[in-house]
Amino acid sequence: MAAAQEKRELRFDDNELAGVLYGDLNKNLQILENGTGVKINTRGSAVTISGPTHDVVLTENLLTQLYGLIQTGYPVFSSDIAFGLKILQANAKARLEQIFLDKVYVTTRNRVISPKTPNQKIYIDSIRENDVVFGIGPAGTGKTYLAVAMAVSALVNGTVRSIILTRPAVEAGEKLGFLPGDLAQKVDPYLRPLNDALIDMLGTEKAFDMIDQGTIEIAPLAFMRGRTLSNAFIILDEAQNTTREQMKMFLTRIGFDSQAVITGDVTQVDLPTNQQSGLVQARELLQNVKGIGFCSFSKADVVRHPLVQKIIQAYESDQSG
Repeated sequence: MAAAQEKRELRFDDNELAGVLYGDLNKNLQILENGTGVKINTRGSAVTISGPTHDVVLTENLLTQLYGLIQTGYPVFSSDIAFGLKILQANAKARLEQIFLDKVYVTTRNRVISPKTPNQKIYIDSIRENDVVFGIGPAGTGKTYLAVAMAVSALVNGTVRSIILTRPAVEAGEKLGFLPGDLAQKVDPYLRPLNDALIDMLGTEKAFDMIDQGTIEIAPLAFMRGRTLSNAFIILDEAQNTTREQMKMFLTRIGFDSQAVITGDVTQVDLPTNQQSGLVQARELLQNVKGIGFCSFSKADVVRHPLVQKIIQAYESDQSG
């Protein structure tokens, strides 16, 4: 039986704000049409939505909520259309302002960094409430990027005096000894994602100034041994590639007035098969320890290009590997 069809009209009271909602050359509306299968026509500040009833109601809900966000001054981007659609497809009663308006940090380019999924909102709140937080899930879910944003925000606000970003120098099929260059050159590719996130938020000049001054430190996990990390925001990235000993070493480095966020994907462990991931074990041992938060992400939280979520889903569905 064919799905029931419906046509609805929305009218917005401000032509300029409606234009922001539509996007350049109605790009935002095109994203909605591709994501739902509805047909959207505009005439000034009026929008006509036609298609299957369920999708028409969904689109009306999303446009209404996004228009409300724009009225508050929130700068809706095309990516927000995709994120909002995904949220409302999962829960039609979700309120986007409760997620999108949680401002984490504003970059040097005046771009607002905020959570884009309910789990990202939970993650941000957990970092605010706990001294140690584990963010576990697939690539593209914002685990590391949001942690860096929270660290930069804490540094700018004076909550901490320094940021320490670290990750194990372990990748599939490679060993540092086989790579060319000195130690700094060898570990640089492993730490580059953290560096890129800092530059995106602070700008190249400010980020490198802070690194030169030692306010921000980016180093391989081995450099943490024997230290006590006080008054710092510490992020351990790619933690699935830590051993039991490395994870214990890292967690026992945390000093007073410090906060730590540990991120990783337990499905992407590059350790030898006879070694258990320190992240997997930490999740088992510390799950019920007060003051430690655990946040889990899934493919539904992927905030990269929409194809990334489909790629993850395809690999999860494949039974051959």
